[in-house]
Amino acid sequence: MDMNTAVTVAVAASVVGLLFALYQRSFVLSQDEGSERMKQIAAAIQRGAQAFLSREYRAVAVLVLIVAVALVVLSQVPGSGMSVLTAVAFVCGALASGLSGYIGMYIAVRANVRTAQAASQSLNMGLRVAFASGTVMSTMVVSLALLGISLLFILFVNQLGDAAQAASALAGFGFGGTSIAIFARVGGGIYTKAADVGADLVGKTEAGIPEDDPRNPATIADNVGDNVGDVAGMGSDLFESYASSIIAAISLATTAGIFVEDGSLVAAQIFPILVATAGLIISIIASFLVKTEEGADQERLLGSIRSGIYSASGMIAVVIIILGLSLPFGDKSIGVIIATLSGLVGGVLIGYFTEYFTADTYGPTKALSASAVGGAGIVVIRGLALGMMSTLAPVIIVVVVTLLATSQAGLYGVAVAAVGMLSTLGITLATDAYGPVADNAGGIAEMSDLPEEVRDRTDALDSLGNTTAATGKGFAIGSAAMTALALTAAFITALTAGGSSALGAAVNPAELLLNPQFVTGLFIGGLLPFVFSALTMVAVGDAAQQIVEEVRRQFREIKGIMEGEAEPDYERCVAISTDSAIRQMLLPGVIAVGVPVGMALLAVVGNGNVLGEFIAPISLVGVLLGSLVSAFMLAVMMANAGGAWDNAKKHIEAGNLGGKGSDAHKAAVVGDTVGDPFKDTSGPSLNILLKLLAIVSLVIAPLIGSAFPPM
Repeated sequence: MDMNTAVTVAVAASVVGLLFALYQRSFVLSQDEGSERMKQIAAAIQRGAQAFLSREYRAVAVLVLIVAVALVVLSQVPGSGMSVLTAVAFVCGALASGLSGYIGMYIAVRANVRTAQAASQSLNMGLRVAFASGTVMSTMVVSLALLGISLLFILFVNQLGDAAQAASALAGFGFGGTSIAIFARVGGGIYTKAADVGADLVGKTEAGIPEDDPRNPATIADNVGDNVGDVAGMGSDLFESYASSIIAAISLATTAGIFVEDGSLVAAQIFPILVATAGLIISIIASFLVKTEEGADQERLLGSIRSGIYSASGMIAVVIIILGLSLPFGDKSIGVIIATLSGLVGGVLIGYFTEYFTADTYGPTKALSASAVGGAGIVVIRGLALGMMSTLAPVIIVVVVTLLATSQAGLYGVAVAAVGMLSTLGITLATDAYGPVADNAGGIAEMSDLPEEVRDRTDALDSLGNTTAATGKGFAIGSAAMTALALTAAFITALTAGGSSALGAAVNPAELLLNPQFVTGLFIGGLLPFVFSALTMVAVGDAAQQIVEEVRRQFREIKGIMEGEAEPDYERCVAISTDSAIRQMLLPGVIAVGVPVGMALLAVVGNGNVLGEFIAPISLVGVLLGSLVSAFMLAVMMANAGGAWDNAKKHIEAGNLGGKGSDAHKAAVVGDTVGDPFKDTSGPSLNILLKLLAIVSLVIAPLIGSAFPPM
């Protein structure tokens, strides 16, 4: 199969995916919205989500424009090695990522009320509507990413006449996606947790009213936050992982030097595109397997989700084997197959172990729930310990996958392992995007005083959503680590391509270990995730404090709220969360982009003078590797600790250990409050940090390489 045929197949599959998303959208919107009260609540959530996303995208658009202009200017610098097509790819990636996030959130804030109403018919109908909305988001992400990469790559190859230069320019597409993701994740995470923490601290802890009680002024902001953080943010996050893994594989195919014959080189370039194409179609098919029966418990509900994911994984494994044997890889066929399958299996295992540490059906979270009897301090201590211990399995999995992939296919193996891990994203992301819809449905059912049996069903769907959301975060972190590793490998090979002396003698392993520029880069890279997390945690705390003060003010000044005789001012809390998130998302984003660019410029300026003794291209390699190791483990720890705290609280609310209102429940609420920014802001945002550092470095690699001619 030649490149034109592969691209044609990918484009056709992308169109099928977009049509499927349109079909699922029509199905969701055709469902009944329920009572007038339900429609009013849903409309308030829609207005809040639209207001936030509009503000966020306007702010991000300015930054995208600035970066695009900078890329154009750099491409015009004589000898820079950069192409103006990088700027074209950057804008396309930003638009595609932003569009997928916008559409995903648009349908999510309309599916929530329809899911609540569908749950009045049956549990299965509620699951179908919520999951269908998740497939809209997931299919849009995969289809737009695959469509953009396929069309741009063939266009760039024809325009530049060189696959290596085309792959370098294509990195701009991943950079564009990451630029949206960093602000969607950070901004959305700050918004959602500010509202959630503020609502819980005053509503549950001080006023003693239930979650999603309509008397709580922060309730609508909380429901809005679920969507802007875990739908728009997660979609942009995984859009970037998915796109960058394919781009890294294409780049390494052309620069790593393990494919030298024309046939095997083309095969290596189109293989990741074909795997992604097959994964898109298979995910669509597997989505129809997600269904349940009335009265299903959590284990059977979880089994319905697993049936879709595991079926998709099995089918794509067969396709990977067929593609590996069919394409002219020569003696490398088996190695490429093993490397890709190792990533696929690794992704499934990371999801399983994340579920083990966060679901209340397993020992770790049950033990965390039991510790609540000893008070809030014990809950916090045990939750932190659980999060730290939960890093063991994902790290071992990534280590094994990396060693296996590189032993079979070199650095290219790392990239196709990431492609394999993300090949079923079309259904994996759907199970995650489903969660906020089910959560919102439960809130709407509560605020609308729907019958007890309906709330029981929405509670079951919400509980399932908590588990799938935790699993999705673990998968996102694991795939981000593999993607960042692949991008770092692509960056290093790009620096050494053409005999560039950018890395100098430091490519010698013995000298590398003692190279002070590399070692100091490791320290800087290891530091960045902690600074980044501190900024996002403080942002959540500051914004939550404003929400707390506003909710207290309304309880104090608006007479009749607690009696249900007066309507709270929901819009004020929405506005506070929006303003805080937009204002405080900028600094973390600027740091993530500014560090690699700043270090690269210092390295170029310092070439041949005393500054070069302190900063060199090898310093940036150290930053990438240091941040990768540090961010990966810190993200897993925070995400799993937060998920476990959340489910421990819900385990008690289900009637265990004294149930709602007990001392154990109050202690668990404190743990959940600490865990909220862990799992929904700082932890997931680190995914973007480590990928953004790597993709920015890859984009500017030609500029660095051109400043260090062959020795």
